[in-house]
Amino acid sequence: MALKNINPSQTASWQKIQLHFEAMKSVQMKELFSKDSQRAEKMHIEWSDFLLDYSKNIVTEETLQLFLDLANEVHLKEAISKYFEGALINQTENRSVLHTALRAPENATVLVDGVNVIPEVYTVKNKIKVFSDEIISGKRKGFTGKKFTDIVNIGIGGSDLGPAMAVEALQFYKNHLTTHFVSNIDGDHVTEVLKKLNPETTLFVVVSKTFSTQETILNAATIKNWFLQAGTEEAVAEHFVAVSTNIEKVAEFGIDANAVFPMWDWVGGRFSLWSAVGLSISLAIGFENFDGLLKGANKMDDHFKNESFDKNMPVILAFLSIWYNNFFGSESEAIIPYTQYLDKFVPYLQQGIMESNGKSIARDGKPVNYQTGTIIWGEPGSNSQHAFFQLIHQGTKLIPTDFIGFKEGLHGNEAHHDILMSNFFAQTETLLMGKTEEQVKADLKKQDISSEKASFLTPFKLFAGNKPTNTILIDKLTPESLGSLLALYEHKIFVQGIIWNIFSFDQWGVELGKQSASTILAEIESENVGMHDGSTSFLLKKYLK
Repeated sequence: MALKNINPSQTASWQKIQLHFEAMKSVQMKELFSKDSQRAEKMHIEWSDFLLDYSKNIVTEETLQLFLDLANEVHLKEAISKYFEGALINQTENRSVLHTALRAPENATVLVDGVNVIPEVYTVKNKIKVFSDEIISGKRKGFTGKKFTDIVNIGIGGSDLGPAMAVEALQFYKNHLTTHFVSNIDGDHVTEVLKKLNPETTLFVVVSKTFSTQETILNAATIKNWFLQAGTEEAVAEHFVAVSTNIEKVAEFGIDANAVFPMWDWVGGRFSLWSAVGLSISLAIGFENFDGLLKGANKMDDHFKNESFDKNMPVILAFLSIWYNNFFGSESEAIIPYTQYLDKFVPYLQQGIMESNGKSIARDGKPVNYQTGTIIWGEPGSNSQHAFFQLIHQGTKLIPTDFIGFKEGLHGNEAHHDILMSNFFAQTETLLMGKTEEQVKADLKKQDISSEKASFLTPFKLFAGNKPTNTILIDKLTPESLGSLLALYEHKIFVQGIIWNIFSFDQWGVELGKQSASTILAEIESENVGMHDGSTSFLLKKYLK
């Protein structure tokens, strides 16, 4: 077996963590800080242009040591080696998990079935570079001789979320091309996008590994039919390219074989933006910036692979997540980036984290007897402060939260950036410190209100504090720093999956609903409803009326 099968809850380390939790569950972080003036100095990691401060967590050095012991007991170091070396750790699909190879240096060696895949990776990267340069420069034109002005990425899941997130995040670095994304099978969605486009100056990138994904192929066919109202079948080859492994189906669609960018089965969809799936990113921001994204991810790969666990960012973040999920009973984690550029960052991570670790079967094929994946949610600050922060501050749930901020804004508006970052720092401090009854009463006393009114208001203005947060402070949002940030969370996912003893890189839960949809579609088209549960039969009959 590529990965060891160890139930974490049966390990000696887990039992010790459980006992330790009983002693820690009522601890106030304020007291930990008051007892140790060097707490933040001890509980932070500085790496490259990143700083992770995890001191605002309900942990002590003993907590972290117990998790280090757990990591050793489940053979995490050995699992990391297998991950990077191409072992078949996606065991249910008998595949390697090698998105890390897509950003490895050209002189690296990564073997799949005894063959070094790096030369093939660089052949595809060079093809992306040449194609991107030709489109951006205007050397390659549309069927009427006009330069391209718009790019449309047609995909779903990882074939949409990754490129869409990265293009949005790096729009400061974009060129003159306008990039659009079509993903939802909703016909209104594709129609609204097409309304903005000129078929003579639009390039379409169809992203589907098998070229059979229902949503993607239907959208691609609809867009092709729209295009054919202006162009000929022969012109399709000048305006459509594909990222796929199914050359035959791509050719049937009308796409030239030379305009196909290959994928590999050792790259999972939700980790595929590093592959040719990132073609739209390269077109939007230029290949040099796309390559910077890859290099930033590779830097984090090296950190994760080589750094000791006590100074390893993905490992520490994974420990903290498991601590709250499995011992405190927290079911969700919020992620709050303090930049509007990362508006699509959390939806992207929702797929990466919840599709990977939303599993209830252990690697031995038996149900787990502990919690696994966490629910991920959030949106950029400071918008989020005016939406759901009430729940984090004064609600009944413990919601560990990651705050991601940048020392420097991109457009040089320092006044805006200072206000933004003052909120960034203030929120983590307030979540830690809360507001005591004495503080509330003192504030109310300064106001011209009766003692009766003040007495009534006091409990509503209390903040318990002691809400855990991680602060990730990065110098500047660049292609490289974004690559490192994405890889940081990818490796956190991996560590969690190893400790939880699950397979993080399959997604069987995605398939069943698709199969049922195919059956129901046939019934809708024939207007003949088959056997279903009472509710579904009722709803289908109402739909068909």
